[in-house]
Amino acid sequence: MPRLFISLLATLVISGCVTTPNREKEQQPVKNLPTRWEAKPNTTLVPPSWLAGFNDPCLQNLVNESLTTNFDLQAAAARVEAAKASAKIAASGRFPQLFFSPGYERGETHAVGQSTDKISAFQALFDLNWELDVWGRIKDFSSASRLEAQATANDFRAARLSLAARTAQAYFKLTESNLQVKVAEESIKDRRTVVDLVRGRFNRGLTQGLDLRLALTDLTSAEAQLADSRNQVQLAARQLEVLLGRYPSGKAVNPAKLPNPPEPLQAGLPSEILQRRPDVAAAFERLKAADHRVASAQKALLPRVTLTASGGIRSSSLSEIIDPRAAAWNFLMGLSQPLFTGGRLSSEIDLQKAQVNEALNYYRQTALTAFSEVEQSLAAEEWLRRQEKALYANVLQTEESRKSAITAYRRGVIQILTLLDSYRSTLSAQSEYFAVQRQLLNNRINLYLALGADV
Repeated sequence: MPRLFISLLATLVISGCVTTPNREKEQQPVKNLPTRWEAKPNTTLVPPSWLAGFNDPCLQNLVNESLTTNFDLQAAAARVEAAKASAKIAASGRFPQLFFSPGYERGETHAVGQSTDKISAFQALFDLNWELDVWGRIKDFSSASRLEAQATANDFRAARLSLAARTAQAYFKLTESNLQVKVAEESIKDRRTVVDLVRGRFNRGLTQGLDLRLALTDLTSAEAQLADSRNQVQLAARQLEVLLGRYPSGKAVNPAKLPNPPEPLQAGLPSEILQRRPDVAAAFERLKAADHRVASAQKALLPRVTLTASGGIRSSSLSEIIDPRAAAWNFLMGLSQPLFTGGRLSSEIDLQKAQVNEALNYYRQTALTAFSEVEQSLAAEEWLRRQEKALYANVLQTEESRKSAITAYRRGVIQILTLLDSYRSTLSAQSEYFAVQRQLLNNRINLYLALGADV
């Protein structure tokens, strides 16, 4: 008895030492976390929704449609329901398991020289099994499953935000591709005008055949570029249709112009990312779930207390089934203590500890990636705005240069190569201008996504 008392006392002391770390009070996942963003020192609240800021009804309708009909997002929603069901299954281990087994038995016995005996019996039996969660082993396992379900729900939030962003960016890509087609078509009209001009001068003996050949070569090059631009339109349209859950027929909307980006965004504080971003929140919840699995594995070394009960009624008469005087039952309380498992339990603890270390470093890397995405998007917005301004000025300059070049060529002041180069410069400047406009919009979407702002 003294030895048993000492053993139980030691067990209670060990169980009291098995606790999960308080992650909420840990230091920041990244050392020397600044109090403001390096790329943009100003801080304020992030807008609760970014979609309306573009003031584009077509974009809003497409994003809302994708959030309703996209199959990947529906699969992510199903994973959330499955995770919730798994959490309920894990939590059920803390409660008694009661089973009812009604039945009817009929048979015959035969013996040499004796008459046949017929046997019939009705039975209503109950079985009860219950492991008392004295040390909290089952509770820790249940908590891990609950946290995993919460992490899966945050995965769904991240998938929803990512889908909205990809839909918006596919819409911007389709819009830019349409604009590139229009630019290429206008360029071909201008090139044909140049060809007619050079042919007329050639017929009058004012220029050489080489000039006409160069002008025709430049025209065919522009036609090839137009074909490529039209191919980009069908690719962007089909990509958008897949995101919308539609058949990729290439018949998506035909937007005429890119929307203006919303007002410059103030990004808030770096520390707010840890709570706002769903992927960071999911990584942190999986870290806490791993902590609970370690505690559950450690408590598996402790004794298990189980209650087992069975009972019921068995009678040849159906009327006696409801007679409580005919009931019989038994009750058993057991205690089992693991002594030797071939290293399975200790290895399980080592496995769970290694997974905690993996989850901790994954959380730190996820947070670091989130900080990097915000810093990059904030810095890129400033440079893209400068680039857009410079390219717009370049468009105006090349347009004036083209007009001057055509006048100078008619007068015979410049050569054909100079004229063709002015047309190529105009096309290139307009194409680059539309491309940087789309990059600016894409970067704004990336910034919203990096900050965890909702749709």
